Amino acid sequence: MTTSSYYVPESSYFPIVASFGLIGMAAGAGGMINHMSSGGVGYAFPHLVFLVGTLLLAFILFNWFSKVIIESRAGMYSPQMDMSYRWGMGWFIFSEVMFFAAFFGVLLYVRQWAGPWLDGQGDKGSSHMLWPDFDYAWPMFNNPAGADLPGPKAVIDPWHIPLLNTVLLMSSSVTLTIAHHALRAMHRGKTIFWLAVTVILGAIFVYYQVLEYIEAYTELGLTLDSGIYGSTFFMLTGFHGVHVTIGAFILFIMWIRICKGHFTPDQHFGFEAAAWYWHFVDMVWVGLFLFVYIL
Repeated sequence: MTTSSYYVPESSYFPIVASFGLIGMAAGAGGMINHMSSGGVGYAFPHLVFLVGTLLLAFILFNWFSKVIIESRAGMYSPQMDMSYRWGMGWFIFSEVMFFAAFFGVLLYVRQWAGPWLDGQGDKGSSHMLWPDFDYAWPMFNNPAGADLPGPKAVIDPWHIPLLNTVLLMSSSVTLTIAHHALRAMHRGKTIFWLAVTVILGAIFVYYQVLEYIEAYTELGLTLDSGIYGSTFFMLTGFHGVHVTIGAFILFIMWIRICKGHFTPDQHFGFEAAAWYWHFVDMVWVGLFLFVYIL
């Protein structure tokens, strides 16, 4: 049974150490990007900072969530505490919505306004004087800078790997929903099976996205250096791939917990939060498939 009072944990070093880990990851990643853009090689310091920050954050998250699981299993959380977690997860997903909305906004701005302006179209079309031979079309195979910033030779065919990945993610939403209903009906074996299928589908998605990136770099000339199309393509699909990887890992942890008998039909918010996150990631992919690959 859960306690009727609102549980307040004791003071912890977890938040401040996690902050240092995040700072290390951000500083290291920024250093690696800046060094790569300047053509430098063999400079290990940013990589080391990023690695230390990542390991530090992973250590804190493992211990922090382990403590939360122990407290939950001990019955320390009241219905009010449960509601706090639900609000927290809801606001976190909202922040993720805004995160991807910003990137979709960049894509919209470039395609609908910035690109045509460079071609001399619209009220701000005077920029066409800088590149008189530039004709705007999306995808941008012909960048304004010409040979200094060559565009891709081709783009990813949406009806092969992207379509397959769409089927994989949409199927994973179905299998996750089946697992959720099975958990609420106390069919633990069925829950374990369908959740495992969901994790496998997520792993296959990441595998095929890696193959897609290899094709883009080795055959299509579609790279981060291939102008604004390459930048927006990898920015949107890359961040989404990271979210799929994180989501699959979270669901795998939920699978382990279910195997250990941690959840009941009435108390399984950890599973629900993971499911919310996964369904959100799937919906983002639908937007990516439409606006990045097809339109």
